[in-house]
Amino acid sequence: MAKDNVQNPKSTPKESEDFRGIVHILGKDVKGNVTLSNALRQVKGVGQNLSNVFANVISKEMKISKDVQIGKLSEEQVEKIEEMIKNPGRYKIPSYLYNRRKDLETGKDVHIAGPDVTFTTRNDVERHKTLYTWRGYRHAYGQKVRGQGTRTSGRKGLTMGVIRSKVAPGAAAKPAESKAAPAKK
Repeated sequence: MAKDNVQNPKSTPKESEDFRGIVHILGKDVKGNVTLSNALRQVKGVGQNLSNVFANVISKEMKISKDVQIGKLSEEQVEKIEEMIKNPGRYKIPSYLYNRRKDLETGKDVHIAGPDVTFTTRNDVERHKTLYTWRGYRHAYGQKVRGQGTRTSGRKGLTMGVIRSKVAPGAAAKPAESKAAPAKK
């Protein structure tokens, strides 16, 4: 029952000309041996549920398997996947899966993915700070924003706790001498 250096085909794909080791999807470098739904999950703005929905839609639209390794896809297929993630409404993905519903600027349900997520989040925080809402106040002073307790958890820097009095090395010897019986004359 010795394994004669047999490699698992899922972990190391056959090296061929059309396989890519790293695939760039919406600002994220994904290893080529990762399946489609797992690769989509690594993109910022796409979670577990949405990656499964996207994988189903992509497999139907492009007629490929959901378990295909992302490195086996061509550049045109990857661009089509990026376009699907940017515009999920065109592919009949329900709006309750979007990450920005009823956008303040447009009033529409929008899905944001890739580097736009951090940019939009930063703009939202700055808007709260300038309006000086309660959330903006908490952001400005570095406090917890979503109602968490701050007395015991989430401390930064020096923590408060039980402080034992520190005894100097010379001070410990003095009480021992004073307790000794005085010498008789």
